[in-house]
Amino acid sequence: MLRFTAGRTPQSRRLARTASGTRPSRRLAAALAVPVLLLTAAGCGSDDDGSKKSSESSSKASASSGSAQGGSKITVTGAFGEQPKITAPKDAKGPDKVRITTITEGKGATVEKGAFARLAFAVQSTQEGTTAKGTWNPEPGQDTKGPRRELVQRVGGGEGGGQVPDAVADALVGRKVGTRVWAEGTLKSMYGDKVQQNADQTLVWVLDVVGTGKVDAKAEAKGEQAKPDSGMPEVKAESGKAAEITMPKGEKAPKELKEQVLIKGDGPEVKAGDGLVAQYTGVLWDGGKKFDSSWDHGGATAFQIGTGSVVSGWDKGLVGKHVGDRVLLVLPAEQAYGSSPPPGSGIPADAPLVFVVDIVGKV
Repeated sequence: MLRFTAGRTPQSRRLARTASGTRPSRRLAAALAVPVLLLTAAGCGSDDDGSKKSSESSSKASASSGSAQGGSKITVTGAFGEQPKITAPKDAKGPDKVRITTITEGKGATVEKGAFARLAFAVQSTQEGTTAKGTWNPEPGQDTKGPRRELVQRVGGGEGGGQVPDAVADALVGRKVGTRVWAEGTLKSMYGDKVQQNADQTLVWVLDVVGTGKVDAKAEAKGEQAKPDSGMPEVKAESGKAAEITMPKGEKAPKELKEQVLIKGDGPEVKAGDGLVAQYTGVLWDGGKKFDSSWDHGGATAFQIGTGSVVSGWDKGLVGKHVGDRVLLVLPAEQAYGSSPPPGSGIPADAPLVFVVDIVGKV
């Protein structure tokens, strides 16, 4: 349920409200969230089948600017890490196949097929009157003094459902951390034949590859699990399946965040701004009904922590933990979704929630 991720983790309330009123965990809705904000154009869409249908500029742009081949009037300026400026005249027409241009070539780790990539991005339509949106634009209420918000997405797997369409994201495979590329193309070339309106409208994406890491989708915390503390739910976690979580009898939902490390990992510490890869299961405190689990959606998912991209209970409860930890979190409603749960999520208003989270990697 996270807007800036390829998975279905608990999205913050302010980000959930921007997802066009749809359940954030639905892959199709997540894939089109940014274009809908920009264009109010596509009621639905699907991902193209990746970078094989993309064409790439063979020319090398300067370290600070790029311009497309083939007579396009679109230009992008700004070095890696800087907020890019996209100049798109109203008569600019993108190609029918996604075109990728390299602005800066990085020297860091190589992005592997099926790996997670941590990305800064900007996206803009050539429609007159639109401006760029993305991770350089703070969300309302976001702490601008902390780490900048970024996107974490699996690339090269053809899964669909990520914020960046596969036709763009898959072109990052083989590139290195520190790379900046920009992509242009029509909505149809990026999202496929199911785009119902304005299919020939042009989008421009600028992507900075900030980090990368490959984690097995079936990874999970390993080790002896501690017994629950007094007043905490009981957890039975069978390998490869959603955890079974049983509420303590006679206990009222706590009014403050409760957390317990059930399995202690020996990996690096989690810091605000990191991209985390995790397995999770979420249930309602009242009745214990499961409403979501990564195991029901293909396994490990990724998200940024400590930047308001997830519910505040996750930001507070997971920063400072370690890769390899299994963490039990009990969130009061105020640190979950409060009175505005995602439509269709099965979460009632003002519901306290319980999560079991295995931290299996960092990006």
